[in-house]
Amino acid sequence: MAGHLVVSGVAAPTRSPAHPAPATPGGPGTVPDRAAELEELFGDPAARGNPVGFAALLSADRRAVLSADAEDLLDDFGMHLEYVPRELGGRFDSAETLLRVMRPVFRRDVALGMGYGMSTFMAASDVWMTGSTAQRTWLAGLLRSRSKAAIAQHETAHTNDFVRSQVRATLSADRLHVTGAKTIVNNARRADALVLFCRTDEQVGSRSHSALLLDPHTLPADRYRASARRPSVGLRGCQLDGMEFDECPVPAQALLGPAGSGVPTALRSFQMSRTLTAALVAASVDTSLRTAVLVDRMQGPGDGGLSPVDPEHTAATLANAFVNLLFYDCLAVVATRALHLHPAETSVYSAAVKALLPRVLSETMYDLATVLGSQLYTRGGTIGIFQKHVRDVPVVSLGHAGTVACQTTIIPQLQRLARDWFTGEPAHAALFRPGAPLPPFSHPRLALASGRDSLSASLVATAAGLTGRNPVERALRALAEQMVDELRDLRTRILALPSVNEHTPVRPAWFALTDRYVLVLAAAAVLGVWRHGHEGTDPFLADPAWATAALHRIARRLGAPAVDLPTECMARVHQEVLARFGDRRSYDLYNTPLPG
Repeated sequence: MAGHLVVSGVAAPTRSPAHPAPATPGGPGTVPDRAAELEELFGDPAARGNPVGFAALLSADRRAVLSADAEDLLDDFGMHLEYVPRELGGRFDSAETLLRVMRPVFRRDVALGMGYGMSTFMAASDVWMTGSTAQRTWLAGLLRSRSKAAIAQHETAHTNDFVRSQVRATLSADRLHVTGAKTIVNNARRADALVLFCRTDEQVGSRSHSALLLDPHTLPADRYRASARRPSVGLRGCQLDGMEFDECPVPAQALLGPAGSGVPTALRSFQMSRTLTAALVAASVDTSLRTAVLVDRMQGPGDGGLSPVDPEHTAATLANAFVNLLFYDCLAVVATRALHLHPAETSVYSAAVKALLPRVLSETMYDLATVLGSQLYTRGGTIGIFQKHVRDVPVVSLGHAGTVACQTTIIPQLQRLARDWFTGEPAHAALFRPGAPLPPFSHPRLALASGRDSLSASLVATAAGLTGRNPVERALRALAEQMVDELRDLRTRILALPSVNEHTPVRPAWFALTDRYVLVLAAAAVLGVWRHGHEGTDPFLADPAWATAALHRIARRLGAPAVDLPTECMARVHQEVLARFGDRRSYDLYNTPLPG
């Protein structure tokens, strides 16, 4: 007879895993080694007969399932260990580690990345942050045995305002009784652990909600059920089920942290999930850019009229897409590293990069679609993956990490931040060095707000030290000064507005100013990565051409007066696009080798 493990007061039968867990969290060694090993295990995605190549992934998508072969590959690699802290027997020690190891997955299939692991990681983060020793130990054991965890937060009836939960838990004696429904929960039917966000107090305020850690297998069948799956256009392979509770009894010890701590826990947890999800999605745009270059390379005389009417326009589209990807990745990687180096400030940086996702990555995908022309409708093979990414990427920007949710995270902090922009200390230099060693990650150091913005302070400091020895550097200096002027103008406008509080409605101007601020943060990240690129091994990142082109793109988005962009900037960027395509290297800041 199976034994029983008591977790959160729930007597949960211990389940034998389908595959035995590794005896230790060993496996691949360093972060680059693990990422490279996973790339090699996935193999050339365009190769015929590859069971986890694009053709197989598209076949699974048409059936609205995740590729079983791909999930088995990730299990055998030990990806489930990447979500468990080292002190609990896993491999997680750094947000950037997880970013680098998961990018090969998102480069191939966003739904696989979300459905296999990121949903589990989101749920687990709440437990690592506020769970008791017993709760943390129990969940770590499940994940090490290749189980999945689900998190139930979405509130589709209230435009995903998660503090208007339709699930309520009332305390009676020593038990909670849960009633209500969650319409969309990723992996609800196959999860062995569930983090449930619910209302536990009718009073309005930050102490009104709590999180529960549950074993769904022990909930009474007449009080709990997973409801019918919700079909979707994007992320079709993800199992987006619902769940319903009817006075479902659970022990009071199922609470994660004290009663009423759900909102602060969720807001701190969002800093991890928003940052990593937004940073990971860049890998799918990397593949889309590679697909567009492939289509352009395939076209030529005798191609049946598929050649681009304007080759110069095609070259410009590819180069601009690469610039967009680079400046987005600068903010994404900087925000990821800030979780370790400036954790008190990441409530702003995580929201900023997530708010930028639909404005930059989705737009870039649609621009690249013009290169594909009629081949955009290709459903199979290497080119067919483009259409899947076009469907999947926008879905990731929905929910509690949608643009408005991210803006409303930043807006209440803007006035405090604005006062710090020209007096605060610049960020740690290591913030701008992708892949450099990081201090240990600490959940308690994450803060809901700090009033500091080291990234913007770095923009001011870097711009002040720029020289102009040639046309490209002079253009870079002029653009950097424009960004500082924009920051100064933002400061004036923000401080002139009435303070935001519970008694003052948020004016539309706050949203417009927040959008501009996010772009300035991206510019600060670009300048920082370029400045410290001279210390790395990638000569392209040390070249001012890409940084100048990136700031020029940001300035155009801001509507700033145009600084003439030297022609050699985009020529150098386009050259790099073709070189990385030919050498099979990624289009992100890591510039990593790819199989094929």
